[in-house]
Amino acid sequence: MSWRISASKPQLPLLIAVVCLAIEALFPHMTVAGAVASALDWDNDTAGPVQLKFPAADLRPARYVTRVTTTAYSSTPDQTDATPFITANGTSVRHGLVAANFLPFGTHVRLPDYFGEEVFVVEDRMNERYDYRLDIWMATREQARNWGVRQVRLEVL
Repeated sequence: MSWRISASKPQLPLLIAVVCLAIEALFPHMTVAGAVASALDWDNDTAGPVQLKFPAADLRPARYVTRVTTTAYSSTPDQTDATPFITANGTSVRHGLVAANFLPFGTHVRLPDYFGEEVFVVEDRMNERYDYRLDIWMATREQARNWGVRQVRLEVL
């Protein structure tokens, strides 16, 4: 037996309402149905913005805290390899990523003394001679040079 749902325009609001109620039943902290119902105006064929309310995430506690030597780098071929805008993990460089050889890809870390509660993600690697160092990606060579070499407190999440 196969199931097929075909919804014409008059049936669509009912289908949306059922889906929204199911979401609210599974996730009681979300108010989906009310937002969708008020945003859709089927008489005028216009739709307003849908605003979903998600709970604020609590700050994740650190699994452990250590001190580590940090440097910074930017996307220039002399500081990286032939593909300066692609990380060792295959993603594009952007603010919030770091390189480290001693942590697995995808590890979330914080440098609270310099960046507060901002979370960085390990997505790149350094030269193999740096076994216990963290390299912070920065948008410009000047920013990286100004960072220099610092001993910082590292929170591994």
